[in-house]
Amino acid sequence: MFVSFRFVLTPTSYVLETLPMVYQRYLVTSALPYANGPLHVGHLAGAYLSADAYVRFLRLSGKDVVYVCGSDEHGAAITMKAYREKRSPKEIVDQYHTGLRDAFDGMDISFDIYHRTTEAVHYETSQEFFRTLNEKGAFSVQESEQYYDEEAGQFLADRYIIGTCPKCNYENAYGDQCENCGSTLSPTDLISPRSTLSGSTPARRKTRHWYLQLDKNEEWLREWITTGKIDGKEYHDASLWKKHVVGQCKSWLDGGLMPRSVTRDLDWGIPVPEELEGSEGKKLYVWLDAPIGYISATKQWAADHGKDWETYWKDSDSAIVHFVGKDNIVFHCLIFPTILKTEGSYNLPINVPANQFVNLEGNKISTSRNWAVWIHEYLNDFPDRVDALRYYCYKIMPEQRDSEFTWKGFQDANNNELVNNLGNFVNRVMVLTQKYYEGKVPTFDESISLISPHEAGMPSWHDSELLDLFDQLHELRSCIKTFDFRGGLKVLMEISSKGNQLLQLNEPWKNVKEDPESVAVVMNLAIQYVAALSVAMRPFLPSTAEKVRSFLALAAFTDKSEFTDIMDKLSEGEHLIDPDHTLGQAELLFTKVEDEAIEAQLSKLQATIPDAEEETPEGNGIKHEIAFQDFEKLDLRTARILEARQVPKTSKLLELKLDLGFEQRTVVSGIAGSYQADQIIGTDVVLVANLAPRKIKGIESQGMVLLAEDEEGQLGFVSPPEGWSQGDIVK
Repeated sequence: MFVSFRFVLTPTSYVLETLPMVYQRYLVTSALPYANGPLHVGHLAGAYLSADAYVRFLRLSGKDVVYVCGSDEHGAAITMKAYREKRSPKEIVDQYHTGLRDAFDGMDISFDIYHRTTEAVHYETSQEFFRTLNEKGAFSVQESEQYYDEEAGQFLADRYIIGTCPKCNYENAYGDQCENCGSTLSPTDLISPRSTLSGSTPARRKTRHWYLQLDKNEEWLREWITTGKIDGKEYHDASLWKKHVVGQCKSWLDGGLMPRSVTRDLDWGIPVPEELEGSEGKKLYVWLDAPIGYISATKQWAADHGKDWETYWKDSDSAIVHFVGKDNIVFHCLIFPTILKTEGSYNLPINVPANQFVNLEGNKISTSRNWAVWIHEYLNDFPDRVDALRYYCYKIMPEQRDSEFTWKGFQDANNNELVNNLGNFVNRVMVLTQKYYEGKVPTFDESISLISPHEAGMPSWHDSELLDLFDQLHELRSCIKTFDFRGGLKVLMEISSKGNQLLQLNEPWKNVKEDPESVAVVMNLAIQYVAALSVAMRPFLPSTAEKVRSFLALAAFTDKSEFTDIMDKLSEGEHLIDPDHTLGQAELLFTKVEDEAIEAQLSKLQATIPDAEEETPEGNGIKHEIAFQDFEKLDLRTARILEARQVPKTSKLLELKLDLGFEQRTVVSGIAGSYQADQIIGTDVVLVANLAPRKIKGIESQGMVLLAEDEEGQLGFVSPPEGWSQGDIVK
């Protein structure tokens, strides 16, 4: 007797299947990251892992696909960082380009090329676009007054200036956008503007710039975004676009598009073509040249591989898909399409599946305060757990709304889902096959596994289960094709869960002696499930998929139609792996993440707990204001350090014993880089006494010592006046 646990597909799955991938060729992009800092987990879950799963699935489906990305090396953030560090922009981008490339490689992001916008081919391509658009009348040339920093000796482009937002009174709004309320601004809209370079109040000077006339493109953009059509001709399936993407674009369109400056007065960037009048000292705005970076990267890839780059951007059988974060929606859905359509020979994207943001441990990721999970640090700390991080990022991917990364959530996903479900199933199948069949796929008599021996023509139990497997893979495919990667991952784990249930319900370890024929059927089916999983997990967990492939002694992935092949075999009732095939040797796919490892990661964050508000802008910006009642919630007390010691196996943490007069407390503080333990005994400090306790490296920390930080990153105690008693209240 055979026991099964059936999954029933909803009609929705079959509806989704009616949306085939009709294109034979795909050009897929991920947003170009600024080369001014390292990669963090918010970036990864935002625009890169979703694209990587999609691209890997396209390859497994036999599609011709090119996946391009590269470092964006002309942004204002780069020149500001160079100014502050007294280095050249080229030194900055060279440093961070290498770090970004290595982080992507370490996370198995399968770019066909990772390019950079400082390459000659990109300069040539961007200037060629500018000339063509200029010739076609896409620009207007306007003279206006713009802010000028007399101390720094330069005009202040959007992100070089901050001030008070005129709409919400946020004091650190940028010159192009308020990060607090999301309003689009111009630098001259700001109240009390100040330069991010020198901190001084800027003056106004006249200057001339080229403006892209977005307002003249408003009508066709609205039709294209909302219906997928232009003048009645269909360009994309509007039903597959995410609601928040369409909503943000409609908000801009409803507000009325305005001409947008595409040049800047800068020293760093791609020069406006010198033959144009007034080009001296003018550079292309980064949001004109950055998306063109997708095209120049494709050109370079094609040159390197003897391909025709134009077929991927211009052929009617080619599709363009942009993966971005929600902060890049407008540029990819309104501005870049306007540039492409005005040029006249390029395809428009069929989708821009933008993700929203990932928060970290209850707060927004803050690069300036080091509140982030940095990918290069993760790879150093967990070199053998690349797929564990990929898995958790897919699980929490912010596809429709903001999500949250927690280290406890990461641990639970690894231990309870990867180890106890997926890894456990594969290991059980391999171990039992070695034990009962000397590592060979068992043969069995089809006649013994009929659902009913009296119903001629009915499928066997084995074949019926394979049809269920086909249905689940069908659903996984539908999820990926409609950019539902969380849903696809869920189906993947349901397949593994069913495999575990098949073993648990049929108990081959109990029945192998009494009913060996039935056990052979069960074990053969379980091996077919492992074979299917080896392919189905490839888009999400590529390294693990390769391992399982080697366990099964199957050929390494070629990324050419493997998914299509297994679907074809299952639909024809064929086995995925033949009887008598000799399997390879297996090992544990995943191991548990211990509490100590999680505590170590939390300790990295402990010293720089960010404010719940938006990230403080670079420079001397003050955090967003709070009410007096918020300050009153803090219980600040004077205390004296009685004992101090280095926390074992850490480089930054000291364990302090503090005397508050009326009691003693233990506090863990990340100050070992600034103080030796024996130097601070007897020091008077100020303690946040009512901060909720938390365990750090197994030590319960009962509060937080107040610290100041200088420009070099050195920490110093905030101390009460000499002679104060321990336990005094600080107001």
